[in-house]
Amino acid sequence: MALRVGVAGATGWTGRAVAEGILASEDLTLAAAVARKPAGQDLGKVFGREPIGLAVDGTVEAALGRKLDVLVDYTHPTAVKAHALAAIERGVAVIVGTSGLTAADYAELDRAARAKGVGVIGSGNFSITANLLQHFAEIAARYVPDWEVFDYAKATKPDVPSGTAQQLAERLGEIGRPASATPIDRTIGPKEARGADIAGTRVHSIRLPSYIIACEAQFGAPDERLTIRHDAGSGAQPYVAGTLLAVRKVRGIKGVIRGLDRLMFGTPTSA
Repeated sequence: MALRVGVAGATGWTGRAVAEGILASEDLTLAAAVARKPAGQDLGKVFGREPIGLAVDGTVEAALGRKLDVLVDYTHPTAVKAHALAAIERGVAVIVGTSGLTAADYAELDRAARAKGVGVIGSGNFSITANLLQHFAEIAARYVPDWEVFDYAKATKPDVPSGTAQQLAERLGEIGRPASATPIDRTIGPKEARGADIAGTRVHSIRLPSYIIACEAQFGAPDERLTIRHDAGSGAQPYVAGTLLAVRKVRGIKGVIRGLDRLMFGTPTSA
């Protein structure tokens, strides 16, 4: 039986691509689509195609009344946690595609999900290649003791750092903390120039016109440097395959898996 999937943010940049990917799949059913402005309209017409017999819901609560198996959220950082908790309370598995949640937020979701026996997969980026960046960076951090993270995006992106960069920094923090740089309290000049401290990693967010989105981890050792970087294009299609992979796997887990790479490769062991 096809999984019944709801997409919150179904008319947004990524949400629409994911919704269309579900409509095109043979093993998934788009059972709900959430968007405020076109609420009540047929989603097919909203997408500029023939009607598909699915009215857009104005709220996640309304969508959860459609007996979903999985809720995919591509909405807004201020709303996603509440959406996820509402789904978990109803026994619905969750895919968190929206950036902005912290490690503490995910810990709260994990407790709620385990109590209800459902799965949550959250990732700062559902692109397969972006998750290869994270996987390779974790390997590098076990052998190269110093690193910093650089986060590039368009000037109007409101959240800093990006979900990709934040998740990467928190993961690297699980491995260790760079020690070679001058401690922040001993630097001369504005402390902010050294970037934000996220789990012991310095993270620098650059917001300028002409950037789409990119994330870069730089590793340094005496007389050598390694750069691992992911650049995204202007379309949302790269995020669809990873999101649908998570949708198909999430009902087989309990609690939170944070990072599509952990779903792909498991948790790395120590070197």
